[in-house]
Amino acid sequence: MKPVILTIKGKQINLEGEENNIEMITEGKFYKKNEVYYIVYDESEITGMEGSITTLKIQGKKVSLKRFGNNNSKLTFEKGKSHISEYDTLYGFMPIEIVTSNVEIDISDSGIGRIKLAYTLDISGVLESRNKLLIEMN
Repeated sequence: MKPVILTIKGKQINLEGEENNIEMITEGKFYKKNEVYYIVYDESEITGMEGSITTLKIQGKKVSLKRFGNNNSKLTFEKGKSHISEYDTLYGFMPIEIVTSNVEIDISDSGIGRIKLAYTLDISGVLESRNKLLIEMN
């Protein structure tokens, strides 16, 4: 495992057009196993998920995000595909659908690079928001 510094920027636009932007810089760990990249980091109160650990699994052009702790979830991002998951929060389970419009991955074996995602989030079959996520490592 290699220690890395992560810059995570998220942008969420709801149905009314209101934007919510998040930016955080945190320490994480990066490793490669069987041609798959992994990034692990602790969430903070900035994201509203303090007490959770996030693991990103990058396999080819597919990104999976798993959270364990106060918020448990597994989200999958594949360009042009839809994935349904249950999102476990302190308030209970919510079925969510992720429809990914863009996935860009540029990561080296040394743990330097970035991941860009664009997707919509539907809750119980209703469009909730349009989202962009940028994760940079160095």
